[in-house]
Amino acid sequence: MRKQIVINAATAETRIVLLEDNQLAEVFVERPESERHVGDIYLGRVRKVLNGISAAFVDIGWEQDGFLHFNDVGSLYEYPEANGDSRGNGRRIGNVGRVNLHPGQEILVQITKEPMGGKGPRVTSQVSLPGRFVVLVPNEESVGVSRKITNPREKRRLKRIARSLREDGFGIIVRTVAQERNEETLRDDIRRLVSTWRKVETKAAAAHAPELVYKEMTLASSVIRDLFSPEIDHLIVDSRSLHKEIVDYLRGVSPQLVDRVEFYTDRLPIFDRYEIETEIEKGLRRKVWLEGGGHILIEHTEAMVTVDVNSGRYVGKSDHEANSLRVNLRAAREICRQLRLRDIGGIIAIDFIDMVEEKNRKKLYDEVKKELKRDRAKVDVAPIGAFGLMLLTRQRIRPSLVYAFKEPCKGCHGTGMVPTRETVVTELERWIARYLYHTRRRRIRVVVHPALHEFLVEGGLRNRINRMMLRYKLFIRLSVDAGQPPTGFRVLTLPGGEDVTEQFRH
Repeated sequence: MRKQIVINAATAETRIVLLEDNQLAEVFVERPESERHVGDIYLGRVRKVLNGISAAFVDIGWEQDGFLHFNDVGSLYEYPEANGDSRGNGRRIGNVGRVNLHPGQEILVQITKEPMGGKGPRVTSQVSLPGRFVVLVPNEESVGVSRKITNPREKRRLKRIARSLREDGFGIIVRTVAQERNEETLRDDIRRLVSTWRKVETKAAAAHAPELVYKEMTLASSVIRDLFSPEIDHLIVDSRSLHKEIVDYLRGVSPQLVDRVEFYTDRLPIFDRYEIETEIEKGLRRKVWLEGGGHILIEHTEAMVTVDVNSGRYVGKSDHEANSLRVNLRAAREICRQLRLRDIGGIIAIDFIDMVEEKNRKKLYDEVKKELKRDRAKVDVAPIGAFGLMLLTRQRIRPSLVYAFKEPCKGCHGTGMVPTRETVVTELERWIARYLYHTRRRRIRVVVHPALHEFLVEGGLRNRINRMMLRYKLFIRLSVDAGQPPTGFRVLTLPGGEDVTEQFRH
């Protein structure tokens, strides 16, 4: 499979995409006003400990406190007896009694998930520093190797090297990109990370909570660190400064990859050259068409993401099962691609076309599992259940891609539905009734969108606004404002012009 990374650096944002066989696979967006925080380390202060939900809230200097679940509390903040159970076999106790946290306590935490909606960032006290080839885990002693390295001999070799290089007080996880690397390469990476951690410790010792003590590298740099491996055939970037930064970094860690980096000089925008703009636009649509017929519908809700698979055409009875399997397999491949492309996390419920034969359900389940192996995020998938749904959970680190490029409509508040004109007029009448109940004034000015104005005055003398004035015995001066939402209105007092809309809204 041919893999490419394409980077477009603009004034307002930097966009990074991964192409697999010229097909869009992943998209990353970085903006100056919404910088990335995952990986940042703070000296925080415990604000609240809530045993009822097995979590603590940590003040890290943000408007919202960090959420620290007890499962994410490291051994430094556990009671000594919690390091093993009553049989002394080293297994952690799962109850709240093992966690040694109290309000006002200073604690070193690392952000693992960006804030989403009304929720603050998720944090962990099990701090780690990712490098090019290994991840350094302070205050641990274990050595691990990436599960994606499947060769048993290579796995044993890397674990042996990691054990020999591990310093006391540090755990090591060997990353997938470390395959075929020699001992010297891993030693240099570990030295850099240990040196970085010593600086973090020094800064934390002198810090006053809450305070940032370590800033993770920019999104562009971290993507190069994590994604740009020998599997990537080509990286092309349209920013001269970013090109230099990438080349300088690679010369220090993977000089053999420098020749694969290219500075884009064509006048045609780089994303147009690779037809990425249209693919991103398609990737944000609610409906995604499948090759050969059929489509999937992707809906975001507060609790989960739902995906509905439709054949898009009539399926004959004689080969219904075969046709359903064919559409479902196409849909499975596209859904797995969309999960990566849109960076959808949390619970995902997929309603495939019903199939009767168990062997076909098994084929579909195996196809989904195979496609998910390409995904770098942690994904768990269950077979199709009794209700005909397949459920997945996918690691959520940041908001889905759709929230990077889109924002909720101010007219419909993200529902996709707006009140009818009749509903808005009825709401205006209820507003007038409240206004008259609480005040003695009989003159108001109502500001509406041109479309709603037309609806209110149609019908001559018996129009809706005149009927309202007669019914409620008040004078209404109707004004038009094209900037007013079509589904709303503003009310001002006469005389004076005081805006009293919200005062009597409910």
